[in-house]
Amino acid sequence: MSQTEDPARVSTGPQTPAASTGSAIGVRVAVDATGGDHGVSEVVPGALAYARSHSADQVILCGDEALVRPLLHDAPANVSVVHAPELIGMDEHPAKALVRKKRSSIVVATELVRDGKADAVVTAGHTGAGMAAGVLILGTLPGIDRPALAVQVPGGNPPLLLLDIGANPDSTSENLAQYARMGAIFSEHVVGVGRPRVALLSLGEERGKGDVRVKEATDLIGATDLNFVGNVEGKDLTADMADVVVCDAMLGNVVIKFFEGLSGFIFDQLRVEFRRNLRGRVAYLLLRPGIARIRKTFDYEIVGGSPLLGVKGAVIITHGRAKRRMIEHAVRVGATTARERVPERIAAALAADAAAEAQAGLRSGSGGAAPAPAGETP
Repeated sequence: MSQTEDPARVSTGPQTPAASTGSAIGVRVAVDATGGDHGVSEVVPGALAYARSHSADQVILCGDEALVRPLLHDAPANVSVVHAPELIGMDEHPAKALVRKKRSSIVVATELVRDGKADAVVTAGHTGAGMAAGVLILGTLPGIDRPALAVQVPGGNPPLLLLDIGANPDSTSENLAQYARMGAIFSEHVVGVGRPRVALLSLGEERGKGDVRVKEATDLIGATDLNFVGNVEGKDLTADMADVVVCDAMLGNVVIKFFEGLSGFIFDQLRVEFRRNLRGRVAYLLLRPGIARIRKTFDYEIVGGSPLLGVKGAVIITHGRAKRRMIEHAVRVGATTARERVPERIAAALAADAAAEAQAGLRSGSGGAAPAPAGETP
């Protein structure tokens, strides 16, 4: 796989909307105010922090008014509340809970997007419920078999986008090819990467390495206009060899959880060593600026949350343990995803891919049998 730098690839940085400017295109973000480990005590302050610095946008807090209202004494004018008295617990079955608790905060927030009253939904609540709400309430985009949950992996500048990390443990090669297209669009328009490099996660860099799905997906992605660089291995995820890495959810979830655990383990070990004796404490004083820079590099809170790509709306699912700073960034990601019209761009790109495939099929079959009627298999 070539590591030659692509001159067309330019990182413009995250597309963060200008704060408090009248020129920004305002969007409406529905926030699941009561979801997450910390509930309103962290979600509401984080959402308010975003609202204060982005006056062109509207923040809609969905949750039990009795819990939300007391925290709004200094709320800006662009914040409103929609009463949602129920909450889906972390131990509940996602699909069943959505049906049983129709006034839950995640259901109400997602329905606002479905009904055109909001442009994005952000939740720190039950991940399964958030994904189920996106699929069952909003529906999938035309041509999308299965949506994908993506995550920005901290450590790079710009961060690497990895997908799928939890939506589909048994993805097909066609699913992987769609993830590549969706991931490239999000990377370009939200993360801010010009012409993102797309790769498949496999057990070897060589084109023939990997299971059948990876081999078939290699051909499918290679036939598109994406900046496809081939396969990457696990060790390459921190080597700036790709901007978007595609895999099935089982592999992706293991990778991101291991990454989070390893980074935490390393910092814990450093803390132990620096506290071990006087020499360690002196060494820490000397190394503190460098350690602070490294810690900032691995700051997962600034990535905000994971977009559910492939549904009819902007859905951002952040950590259940997210505190106000991460919530603020999650709302930013949701607003940027909506502002940049990522779902619409994905739908248009997939429609163009389908048209190109159909045209190629007609050309290749022009000298033979006539194409099959719509809905029939040739």
